[in-house]
Amino acid sequence: MRIRFHFRLIPFVAAVLLVALGIVLAQWQIRRAHEKQQIEAQSMVRSAAPAIELTGPVQDVDALEFRRVTVRGHFVAAWPLYLDNRPQDGRPGFYVLMPFKLSGSDAHVLVERGWIGLNLANRTQILPYRTPAEEIVITGIVRRQTGHVMQLGSAAKLAPGAILQNLNNAELRNVSGLPIQPFVIEQANTPQNAQDGLVRNWPVASSGIERHQGYAFQWYALALMAFLFFVVTGFRREPS
Repeated sequence: MRIRFHFRLIPFVAAVLLVALGIVLAQWQIRRAHEKQQIEAQSMVRSAAPAIELTGPVQDVDALEFRRVTVRGHFVAAWPLYLDNRPQDGRPGFYVLMPFKLSGSDAHVLVERGWIGLNLANRTQILPYRTPAEEIVITGIVRRQTGHVMQLGSAAKLAPGAILQNLNNAELRNVSGLPIQPFVIEQANTPQNAQDGLVRNWPVASSGIERHQGYAFQWYALALMAFLFFVVTGFRREPS
């Protein structure tokens, strides 16, 4: 009895399609991982550069992203916002956000001021914190957006004091009427004599490079398995 390979057209076509699909999708994931590696490297370089002062409207947000900046002005205390489902060290809580008007300009920036714990007795009642009324200087990192979490249920109406899961700068600009710039400053410092009771221990943003690499491995594995399955099942024993 001998073993011979029998070519079958339909299994061959199916194997070719699966191998091609696996390779194409794996290469796409590799490209995404490479793009995010470049973004991560760029963010490290920019965040290590000396802080720049913002005094008015920003023309090029792309060049400003990840940079350390300083702004002088005062908070618009009438427009506090709270991002829900932002835990800190295993504790539930909110990120406190507030528009900040730049001194000598009509421009406003949205500042992610810090974290505050959840009021366990009544989650809709925010625990007390202080908002400086005087002019202060804030240092922080520019982010394009506040970060996105899975939306649970319908989104709350955007209004002063709203508890939200996600926030869009353009929507805030339209609803508030304030000329909010299209980025967010993640506050890093506590201005002198301006203790506010907020925690500024920001989590390091994950770029997801490892996830893309893992997906690429899975797609390559699929392509290899499709090829091996076609080859192995093609062999048949025949009488001598």
